Amino acid sequence: MEQFSHSIQFDRRLFKADIEVNKAWAKALGRIGIYNGQELETVINALEEIDTEYHRGQLQIKTGDEDIHSANERWLTEKTGELGQRIHTGRSRNDQVVTDLRYYLRQEIDRIVDSIKALQGELIVVAENNIETVLPGYTHLRQAQPISLSHYTMAIFFQMQRDKVRLAEARKRVNVLGLGSGALAGAAFPVDRKFLAEQLGFEDISENSIDATSDRDFVFEVLSACSIIMVHLSRFCEDFIAWSSEAYGFVEIDQAFSTGSSMMPQKRNPDSLELIRGKSARVIGNQVKLLVLLKGLPHAYSRDLQEDKEPVFDTIDQTKMSLDIFKAVVQTMKINQEKMKGSLTQSLYATDLADYLVKGGIPFRNAHAIVGKIVSWIEQENKKFSELTLDEFKQYSPVFEKSVYQLFHPGYSLQLRNVRGGTGGASIRYQIKRAKKLLDK
Repeated sequence: MEQFSHSIQFDRRLFKADIEVNKAWAKALGRIGIYNGQELETVINALEEIDTEYHRGQLQIKTGDEDIHSANERWLTEKTGELGQRIHTGRSRNDQVVTDLRYYLRQEIDRIVDSIKALQGELIVVAENNIETVLPGYTHLRQAQPISLSHYTMAIFFQMQRDKVRLAEARKRVNVLGLGSGALAGAAFPVDRKFLAEQLGFEDISENSIDATSDRDFVFEVLSACSIIMVHLSRFCEDFIAWSSEAYGFVEIDQAFSTGSSMMPQKRNPDSLELIRGKSARVIGNQVKLLVLLKGLPHAYSRDLQEDKEPVFDTIDQTKMSLDIFKAVVQTMKINQEKMKGSLTQSLYATDLADYLVKGGIPFRNAHAIVGKIVSWIEQENKKFSELTLDEFKQYSPVFEKSVYQLFHPGYSLQLRNVRGGTGGASIRYQIKRAKKLLDK
């Protein structure tokens, strides 16, 4: 039963948070006379010694240590005797654990945000260097319209920006003090919860002790934000996996982030990107696991909540590593501008051709139908738009003039789209300027 019920093999990650929570709680107990000044100093010094010795590997976990919280209390009692036995006065494991978890998550959110910022910085570099790098934009995996590589890169930036905002919003609800809630009815000792919040850096204090000890909605929010991050990364990885294949050849993944085949000497596989794509499923699974864990629990605390830690820790790890690896892939990959430009087909200009007719006074639906007929004809004749004579164009509409031929250049197509958010150079420069401001906030 001990092996089945103990959680110390994974919740030891909360060690530092638990030490800080214990220090704050000891100070709060000192303010209500549970410790006098000298006793409090002894307890604080002992907790700091435990912190140092633990990280040096000088403290050993014992069989009876159910979790990291009981281990810390044992070490404190071994150092201070009866003073250590007072540390749990007015406190339950329920409010202690949820406070540790909130303290831990707050720090991990900040680390993930730092990783997002680092990735965004690399994306801006790629965007600035590729404003005039043209490639086919795809919908339904079919060539649709020309875009710049900068336009694509900034799409990643702004998706990551929303991910960053989601984490910041989640952090506000994580950063709420639960300590002082006791098991479910509140502490029976007059501890100053405002003082505790200040000591631990929490911005708010929980308003209801049942709610504080029994709910994990703040964890759901963090895991949801991480799941969305991983879905975003997975989709971009899918693009890069395709782009790095022989069929496209748009980018080359650095050898540090690809591996050879065990059988075929010529192959380099984009394992880093494939693993990120795979780990997205793992993170989504962790979120579902936690939702299912809580859906049938009564209020307040149940031991089932011990099972929230592993999906949380794993999600944090996988999200942080995936962001860092993806950033390194972006930073080191080689971009083949000629391959990108060479893959453009003139069918990409069909929309521009329809717009040309609209500007000549033809309703869009009629223009769409006219261009559809032209596309069908040139496909039958195995021709390109640029190979048609002006007379052949005029067979479909008298609106066509010599100016139609300027449409069949990718750079011109891009410059038609300088609307805010578009792929034109002026629009992209504005996006980059905006991105830099967001990154500096």
